[in-house]
Amino acid sequence: MFAMTLWLGNSAYLYISVAFAQMLKAIMPVAVFLLGTAFGLEEMNCKMLAIMSIISVGVIVASVGEITISWVGVVYQMGGVIAEALRLIFIEIFLKKKGVRLNLISMMYYVSPCSAFCLFIPWLFLEKPKMDASISWNFPPVTLFLNCMCTFVLNLSVFLVISRTSALTARVTGVVRDWSVVLLSAAIFADTKLTFINIVGYAIGILLINLVI
Repeated sequence: MFAMTLWLGNSAYLYISVAFAQMLKAIMPVAVFLLGTAFGLEEMNCKMLAIMSIISVGVIVASVGEITISWVGVVYQMGGVIAEALRLIFIEIFLKKKGVRLNLISMMYYVSPCSAFCLFIPWLFLEKPKMDASISWNFPPVTLFLNCMCTFVLNLSVFLVISRTSALTARVTGVVRDWSVVLLSAAIFADTKLTFINIVGYAIGILLINLVI
C-alpha cells in the first residue's frame, strides 16, 4: 500500500496541480474512518458519519471550482488516497492490534525494502523505457537527497503518531501541512490558480476535520 500511495499519488501530479491534489486529499479522513470501521478500529456513529459526509461535500465543491480539472489525475489521486488510508490502517493493526512491538526504525527497515521492490517492477516496464528514450532526464543529487530525508522524517513521524494514537488521528493532524502545501504551491507555481469556490470547498472540509480532532 505504501508503494501504491507513492506511485498513484505522484502520477496524479502529471495531470493536476499540487494545490488541487491536496484539496482532494482532504477526503482522506473519510476513507480512513470508513476503512477503520470496516476493520473494527473505529466505531461508527451518526455524528462522525455526518461530519465525514460534509467533508466529502467540501471536497466535491473544491473540485467543481477547479479551473483545469483532469479526471485522469483525479482517479490517480483518489487511488492514492485509498492506498494511503489502507496503509495507515495496516500500520495501526500491526502496531496495536497484532501486538507487534517494533520501534520506528525497525518498521522502516521492513517496510522500505518491500515498497522499493513493489515499485521496481512497474518502473522497469513502464517508466524505464520512457527514461531511456529521453536524453534530458536527470536527478540532481542534492534535491534527491533532501527529498529522501524529508520522506524518511515524515514516515517516522507518522509511525510515531499512530503508535501513540490512531490512524485517524494521524490523518486529521495533517491539516496544517495540507494548508501549507496548498498556499505554498499557489505562491510558487505560476500555473496554480486558486478560485473562490476552491477555497470555500477546501475550508468546509478543513473546518469539519477540526471537529473530528
